[in-house]
Amino acid sequence: MNFSSKLLEDAVNEFAKLPGVGQKTALRLVLHLLSKEKEEVNLFGNTLIRLKAEIKNCSICRNISDHVICEICSSNKRDKETICVVEDTRDVMAIENTAQYFGVYHVLGGLISPMDGVGPADLFIDGLVDRVAAGGIKEVILALSPNMEGDTTLFYLYKRLKEFNVPITTIARGIAFGGELEYTDEITLGRSIITRVPYETAMMK
Repeated sequence: MNFSSKLLEDAVNEFAKLPGVGQKTALRLVLHLLSKEKEEVNLFGNTLIRLKAEIKNCSICRNISDHVICEICSSNKRDKETICVVEDTRDVMAIENTAQYFGVYHVLGGLISPMDGVGPADLFIDGLVDRVAAGGIKEVILALSPNMEGDTTLFYLYKRLKEFNVPITTIARGIAFGGELEYTDEITLGRSIITRVPYETAMMK
């Protein structure tokens, strides 16, 4: 792609680094910003800078938050005895959109994937074990995507948590194998949460 400006080229190359954004889409986005007033573009840029500078991870569940403790963990309306374990913040948002879950969360920050060099030590697993070991937890729901990495992580978490004699469940497999939780429709995901089954039962299927 030939550019009439090095500044334009640099901006397009940066946008093209975003997931799912190719050179043509990046060019369209950059040209759109150029057509806007300076104040609008400054607001756009400053919002991203502020996001990166001020965003936090909840000290309890590791969900993305504006505060040290997120709104879900700090809410008196949530069931603090039920923890739903998810891969990342996108899955928290997907489950919240179902309006079928009222417990709290634990965000792992990824899935175990030896092929990608991601092991248990790279995830927020010890924090989950500490929460369960502290007591007061009546159920841990493993709500991970039904793919190879998700199943590997499920099995590892089950081995780490089973000694605490806390019921460990997993979402029902209404979601096709290889699917991602964040792309599952709200009705199917909500039903999978409601009809969750003991992990031992899921392993035998």
